[in-house]
Amino acid sequence: MIVRRRAVPTALAAAALLLAAGCSSGSPGVGFPGQLPRTAPPSTASAAPATESAAPAKGSVRVLRTVAEGLKSPWGLAVLPGGDLLVSSRDDGTITRIDPGTGRKTELGTVSGVAPAGEGGLLGIALSPHFASDRMIYAYFTSASDNRIVRMLYDDRKPAGEQVGAPDTVFKGIPKGPIHNGGRIAFGPDGMLYAGTGESGRRGLAQDRNSLGGKILRLTPDGEPAPGDPFPGSPVYSLGHRNVQGLAWDDRQRLFASEFGQDTWDELNAIKPGGNYGWPDAEGKSANPRFQNPLAQWHTDDASPSGIAYVHGVIWMAALKGERLWRIPLRGTRAAAAPQSFLTGTYGRLRTVAPAGDGRLWLLTNNTDGRGHPKKGDDRLLELQVS
Repeated sequence: MIVRRRAVPTALAAAALLLAAGCSSGSPGVGFPGQLPRTAPPSTASAAPATESAAPAKGSVRVLRTVAEGLKSPWGLAVLPGGDLLVSSRDDGTITRIDPGTGRKTELGTVSGVAPAGEGGLLGIALSPHFASDRMIYAYFTSASDNRIVRMLYDDRKPAGEQVGAPDTVFKGIPKGPIHNGGRIAFGPDGMLYAGTGESGRRGLAQDRNSLGGKILRLTPDGEPAPGDPFPGSPVYSLGHRNVQGLAWDDRQRLFASEFGQDTWDELNAIKPGGNYGWPDAEGKSANPRFQNPLAQWHTDDASPSGIAYVHGVIWMAALKGERLWRIPLRGTRAAAAPQSFLTGTYGRLRTVAPAGDGRLWLLTNNTDGRGHPKKGDDRLLELQVS
């Protein structure tokens, strides 16, 4: 396993230090280099206080419009400060900007070093916490040798197709495979970079704390293990995952993650620092006290979950094989009622969902990934009103 970052400009490094937040606990580390000073801890998953209210048991979904069509293998989604959207193409290795008002698409460029194959390619994208000043786009992608996280300078003054700079490798050495490459990245409310990884088809990696596979990682923006990570010196935030593809925080800064099961149960989990989520020894709920149980689980034909989003006390979860959008009302870190499904079979495979403000969601379909149904139409970006 290799973990390495390149030298970065002093201003960027200073900004990363100012963003650091965390707490320190846990057991001996596993030999990852670098750790920043401790600062205030982020919130962690816990049972709902008696005073915490539950989201309504039932909700609704209304498709407002199709924003853009003709997308190819869309995967990651990021919202620019002005409201435009960035979408990554897994197989083409490109990033496209979409004007949500007109649907106009502008290709920023191709991310160099992407080696798409199987479930790998250009996956999640996220904006730097200091995007307004540093103009950095982060991306998780499959290279010829591994899965890695890079950042690129975005310059929209350049011609279309030339607007993303050369990738600067922030973090590398995440196991790759034809399946289970994980790929979702997001900056948390603590300013740290979180990444969901897969076990790349090698089940044992998920329980191996010395491996980056089958984990949720927590890093500084420069790619170092974040201050307060549960295993000192290690970027591992939680383990025992099969293939994490959805990350979201509630309004109390608690982290949730969606995860592919194998043949029986897919999961939505409330994430605790250092928590072990069972794979491959447990799939779905388990009686083993070593493992954290999911707050909700589904048969794999009904879900195969990818992106998730939190809106007004509810987790919304995009399902691939299940071809539907799941609504999971919360009370704290527990499900307040049975999950409810929408759009079943209407738009095919659903890959990514993101908050759009005012009780709305952006939703990406994924029928051009080799497993979908292109006859249902080219992949598209939809705007939904939800409750």
